[in-house]
Amino acid sequence: MIENQYPEGSTVYAKVNPDVKLTVRRYARRIYYCTVQDKPSHKEMVYYDRELLK
Repeated sequence: MIENQYPEGSTVYAKVNPDVKLTVRRYARRIYYCTVQDKPSHKEMVYYDRELLK
């Protein structure tokens, strides 16, 4: 199994909402903490690897 497929600072998209660009802020315990690129003040979003696309 691949650990940390998306390094910090990577641009990714959530499978449930692929129109929104996300930036990986942190990766810890197999969870990605992402921020919305166009709305930095927006609440941080949390995803598992299988929920993200490059």
